Amino acid sequence: MMSRLRPLMACMFLGAALFRADPGAAAGFGFAIFAGGCFWCVESDFDRVPGVVETISGYIGGHLDNPTYEDVTSEQSGHREAVRIAFRPEVVSYAELIEIFWRSVDPTDAGGQFCDRGESYTTAIFALDDDQRRVAEASRQKLEASGVLAGPVVTPILDAATFFAAEDGHQNYHEENPIRYNFYRYNCGRDARIEAVWGDEAHRGIPGS
Repeated sequence: MMSRLRPLMACMFLGAALFRADPGAAAGFGFAIFAGGCFWCVESDFDRVPGVVETISGYIGGHLDNPTYEDVTSEQSGHREAVRIAFRPEVVSYAELIEIFWRSVDPTDAGGQFCDRGESYTTAIFALDDDQRRVAEASRQKLEASGVLAGPVVTPILDAATFFAAEDGHQNYHEENPIRYNFYRYNCGRDARIEAVWGDEAHRGIPGS
């Protein structure tokens, strides 16, 4: 099942099988992997960013092959919930996506995100190559030096391991189940906390936030 695919990109080569198996095969697109707590919310945020053409919710960083949601949320697999993003570099750069990512999470929280606690909900940037690592590390250093945040940035920058797409029921959840999604997001306190952490910079780069 595809996650959100914008009409402009209806050319079928960016199908789920290709995206999940070999990101590099889709020439001309950039890819990013971010863990920002609940993947429903990360997917919803980045689906609104101009230049993002697809988002896939999934799991990364643990020791199990083909983990299930139950495996991951049991906190025994070592995986984080994450989202893999396909984007058009001529519209939005990887560096810009990282700046958006920071302002859509609480990067000072080492224990999870918002109401969701545990390693599987902690933040991380998963670099796909050396260039991405350099960009991510420079961005984190700049953020740390800015003094914008009240606490230290605890989000690690890690080399990307195998990304496993989550079950179909988790893809595009914000559009398939909008009432449940909005109820969850509000009651988890995600947006309220981001506004408390970031002030006027909260959700910068995400239209409609």
